Amino acid sequence: MNRLQKIFGIILLIMAPVFLPGCGMYNSLVSLDEGVKEAWSQVETQLQRRYDLIPNYVETVKGYAAQEKEVFIKVTEARSKVGQAKSIPDKIEANNELTSALSRLLVVVEQYPQLKSNENFIRLQDELAGTENRIAVARRRYNEVVKTYNVAVRSFPQNLVAKMFSFQKAAFFEAPEAAKEVPKVKF
Repeated sequence: MNRLQKIFGIILLIMAPVFLPGCGMYNSLVSLDEGVKEAWSQVETQLQRRYDLIPNYVETVKGYAAQEKEVFIKVTEARSKVGQAKSIPDKIEANNELTSALSRLLVVVEQYPQLKSNENFIRLQDELAGTENRIAVARRRYNEVVKTYNVAVRSFPQNLVAKMFSFQKAAFFEAPEAAKEVPKVKF
């Protein structure tokens, strides 16, 4: 072995303990990032299901409560914002707004007992309730995955690898402030 090969071998031995764990950390971050994306796709699937149910639900309620025009407009506007949102934080914000508008619509529904006896409405109400439960489960799973990912991105020494390869913290899907309040039903 010539002198250059020995120097190269020594450099490799010195660099291996630094380089190999860095590769493992990078691969771990990639795996966690993909987990966040997969969990978000599950949330989006359920949000799309709700998005598709809303027009039928609103039309059914409109037949009984036409004078509640402002509530219908708010639901329609919020649904439109969901359709236009592109980034995950924008989609979260738009869906939180839609959740708020839907809760106001549910208050309207409580004021029309004859509506609650309509078979089509009952079916749509059940579908919407089931979808809301699926959204809650998907949101919880997404937030769990985001937490794991964000901890990895911020923990030393993985944060060095994360910064080097531009891994950013992911946004949590938090419930809107309006959802934390108990709706008031007036009779």
